[in-house]
Amino acid sequence: MIQAIVFFPLIGALVAGLFGRMIGARAAEITTSALLVGAAILSWITFFQVGFGGEAVEAVAEGAEHGAEGAAHAAVFADAMKVEVFRWIVSGDLDLRWILRVDTLTAVMLVVVTTVSSLVHIYSIGYMHEDPSRQRFFAYLSLFTFAMLMLVTADNFLQMFFGWEGVGLASYLLIGFWYHKPSANAAAIKAFVVNRVGDFGFALGIFGAFVVLGHLDFDGAFHAVEAATGTTFHFLWADWDAMTLVCLLLFLGAMGKSAQFLLHSWLPDAMEGPTPVSALIHAATMVTAGVFMVARLSPLFEASEVAMTVVLYVGAITAFFAATVGLVQNDIKRVIAYSTCSQLGYMFVALGAGAYSAGIFHLFTHAFFKALLFLGAGAVIHAMHHEQDMRKMGGIARTIPITYWMMIIGTLALTGVGIPGTSLGFAGFFSKDSIIESAYAVGGTNGQFAFWSLVIAAMFTSFYSWRLIHMTFHGTPRASQDVMSHAHEAPNVMLIPLYVLAAGAVLSGVLFYGVFFEDVNLIDQFFAGALVVDHAIIEEAHHVPLWVKWSATFAMIIGFAVAWYMYIMRPKTPAALAEMNPGLYRFLLNKWYFDELYDRIFVRPALWIGRALWRGFDDWLIDQTIVEGLGNRVKDVTARVVKLQSGYLYHYAFAMLIGLAALLTWAIAAGGLLG
Repeated sequence: MIQAIVFFPLIGALVAGLFGRMIGARAAEITTSALLVGAAILSWITFFQVGFGGEAVEAVAEGAEHGAEGAAHAAVFADAMKVEVFRWIVSGDLDLRWILRVDTLTAVMLVVVTTVSSLVHIYSIGYMHEDPSRQRFFAYLSLFTFAMLMLVTADNFLQMFFGWEGVGLASYLLIGFWYHKPSANAAAIKAFVVNRVGDFGFALGIFGAFVVLGHLDFDGAFHAVEAATGTTFHFLWADWDAMTLVCLLLFLGAMGKSAQFLLHSWLPDAMEGPTPVSALIHAATMVTAGVFMVARLSPLFEASEVAMTVVLYVGAITAFFAATVGLVQNDIKRVIAYSTCSQLGYMFVALGAGAYSAGIFHLFTHAFFKALLFLGAGAVIHAMHHEQDMRKMGGIARTIPITYWMMIIGTLALTGVGIPGTSLGFAGFFSKDSIIESAYAVGGTNGQFAFWSLVIAAMFTSFYSWRLIHMTFHGTPRASQDVMSHAHEAPNVMLIPLYVLAAGAVLSGVLFYGVFFEDVNLIDQFFAGALVVDHAIIEEAHHVPLWVKWSATFAMIIGFAVAWYMYIMRPKTPAALAEMNPGLYRFLLNKWYFDELYDRIFVRPALWIGRALWRGFDDWLIDQTIVEGLGNRVKDVTARVVKLQSGYLYHYAFAMLIGLAALLTWAIAAGGLLG
């Protein structure tokens, strides 16, 4: 079953990519979509078998019969199911096999990747129906899905790195799919280059893990962590704690792939790709690869308190930073993109706090409601004749009512609408609040910083999410009469994926809250050793003060009220505030000037060095002085020597006489000297 899940997308990519022109666009669409739907169905079966089947279910039932104490002793830690494909790399003592690792963490990711990918494939049949290169588009989608599945089923570092780089390649191809647009090419290159920075750290982390732990397979590395804890490793100019160094380097890779603060700048520009790409890569799958990697390697990170603290702070800063930028963006896709960046920060806070299951819980629910928002935005863009600027929308709720209500559901899930202490709430309410409570449970300065950063980010998230709804759907239409007259609801092939994602945005939180966060014993049963379960932090999170449990809800209400006042009651207020605070407005609108800062620090010096090497070294020294210079000297000498070959007999006789005279002179002089 697992082989089919992994290789169905690869088969689809090969069919559409190699034979797309032969079989036609419709056949390529149907083939790739059908294979992905099959993979998604098998993934859900695997998810329930691994997470809820067999011994785990029996242990939960037995524990329930004997009360909480019985459940605590009924924890089942089963070994991961492994399916060997073939021997991959054999070199000396190194024997790496291509093994598909299937445990609950993998099963969760399989569900997320294949479900969202299959729905995106179906949605793209309608969204891309006018594109003449859609065979290539579907091939890229399936190729990306295969690479992502390779990543999440990896059983060793190198196999994970293979999938890691594969999704990077596929994202480059998809972001720059419309390569005739210079902006799309620039965005694809930017994403590729920024990710190379993180991937360089990730590669160093893999090398370090092999040196320190002596293993490239995960199980061997995990068993070697205890012996390596407390050891030092000399790197660059100092001796470092070995596990801290390894984890920080690995986390650098996660920062790039998951668009964390300082390595985040590629994500908003990646919106240049088709909207289905945004839903697949930048909402639910590729950007969560870093979160998955840290969770998978949780035994390593648990050995370094410093690394855990860094993960916590980077996540908290990212959540706050991205939320502030989202407040003033006007492109509908960029607002959702910065929301993605912020929500990824939440996930890393959970990982840094030690509440790994809470981070994976938010990854799981986030996939549904963020993909829903992106695909809903695509339906809006489709209706508005490819317009993405919210300032040119408005008043279309009645024109596209189904899309409107789907976007409302996604917004309710993203902003975390629910009633604390009850089972009433959308998906984001359960997962996001669990992270906020875990951050508070950390305690101390670290916990307080993370907690307040997330609460403020929740308020900003509510504001810009409802701002998007009001500017897009409510008020007076700001589009031209021609655009409004042609605005229409998306076809069913685009709406059906929205219905499925909306169901996930409503139900995934309440249905799976127990096994991800509510009950430590259930979490043990569910993950069965797939990741570290810190009982203390989860128990502490459940006993935080009541005001902490309500803090995110109050923040959400404040954000909603302010957005309603500014964009419904007093629509002139935003412009007035921008005029009153022009510096702050430009600061946020220009994304804290990170692009300009990187341009000054990295791009311009690199261009100056490049030009200097080009014109000074290559052009002048190599070409003009060495290559052309020596060539010209040879040509000059040759030209002068050639002139001696005049073709006149008396010239040659005269030259012979001069030679003979020179020879006699030398002989007489030499004889005189010898005598």
